Amino acid sequence: MKKLLTFSLIAFASFAFSQTVNDVPIKDIDVEYVQIIGTGRSLSTKVNVEIDFGQETKSISFKNGTSIKDEKGRNMKFNSMMDALNFMSANGYSFQFAYTMNDEKDKAIYYILKKK
Repeated sequence: MKKLLTFSLIAFASFAFSQTVNDVPIKDIDVEYVQIIGTGRSLSTKVNVEIDFGQETKSISFKNGTSIKDEKGRNMKFNSMMDALNFMSANGYSFQFAYTMNDEKDKAIYYILKKK
């Protein structure tokens, strides 16, 4: 009985402290490739990072459903795209290639990652 209780607590802890995208834990995303999109934040050196893995978003706005959430459900903030890339590497993804896009309003950096 103690083993079952211990296993249950460990399993619960692993889900309680995971980062999610659209309520899916990052390590449980069942796709081969993901795209992370970094955009600058006004008056800050940090970047907004969103993930596109082909998921259906829960909200009307595409951007609201693709942000990386921490264990408390808050949007995670990254110091740079390299910070986000290191985070994704720690969560089982490897870098493939990158590109940028500029439009009238924003500049965005796109990284394509593959599941290890």
